[in-house]
Amino acid sequence: MMQRLYSLAVMLVLVLASPTKAQKGIVVFQSDFGLKDGAVSAMKGVALGVSPTLKLEDLTHEIPAYNIWEAAYRLYQTVPYYPKGTVFVSVCDPGVGTERKSVVMLTKSGHYIVTPDNGTLTLLAEHLGIAEIRQIDEAINRLRNSGASYTFHGRDVYAYTAARLAARTITFQQVGPKLPAQIVKLDYQRAEYSNGVVKGNIPVLDVQYGNVWSNIPRTLIDQLGVKPGASVRVQIFHGDTSLYVKTVRMVNTFGEAPLGDDVAYMNSLLNFSIAVNQGNFSEKYKVFSGPDWRIVVSK
Repeated sequence: MMQRLYSLAVMLVLVLASPTKAQKGIVVFQSDFGLKDGAVSAMKGVALGVSPTLKLEDLTHEIPAYNIWEAAYRLYQTVPYYPKGTVFVSVCDPGVGTERKSVVMLTKSGHYIVTPDNGTLTLLAEHLGIAEIRQIDEAINRLRNSGASYTFHGRDVYAYTAARLAARTITFQQVGPKLPAQIVKLDYQRAEYSNGVVKGNIPVLDVQYGNVWSNIPRTLIDQLGVKPGASVRVQIFHGDTSLYVKTVRMVNTFGEAPLGDDVAYMNSLLNFSIAVNQGNFSEKYKVFSGPDWRIVVSK
């Protein structure tokens, strides 16, 4: 009798621990919708309608309206920190209802991105790599009775497809036809070192504080030979127009500089950045971000 009870207890533990039953699919939402109305909530409602056990998260819904570049950067900034198999929905879609493709990209890291192919995938494709891309077959993967709607693909197509994929209602192959491993790319200044000069892009601001972040990694600053405590010359361009030229000190922490000083530092992604200590660099110097903003660093 005791042996039988022991066997049943072991079986119960194994069932409860089984990842196929306990594991929840994760869907992470990003958009330029804001939170003033019910658009984001509607997308989540669609996802929960597919499977109420899904785990739903928000990346951000404060992408500036129509700013595809910032949507691309926020994905790059966040996707690698989620578990393999997470499904992301990114809706910054000024071309909604046009001929731009609706796709799901599987990265080489094992993450799925459901989005319009309008440039949003630029940075993820470069940094994580493309394993496979499929075009969403809306005849199968579209919310029932939504065919008359042309302006809310985030709800009707993307949230629905993402939820079905995360809940394993469909396989990746059932998303739709396979496409060539190519995406629409946004042009920008790649980080590079040449002849004692490092060039890069200003992809985004640290919006809460107005600090300016670049895509220049620490490895290139090391190649330049600049250590904390040393001075660097920083020049910032918008297009071909120079808006800022100054020599600043490289610090590890803001506490190493007087209040109000311009300082250079490595941000949380270990990329070169510049700030006003307890001030707002962006507002002070009218420096912003995007594919047409460049930064040049030298000794």
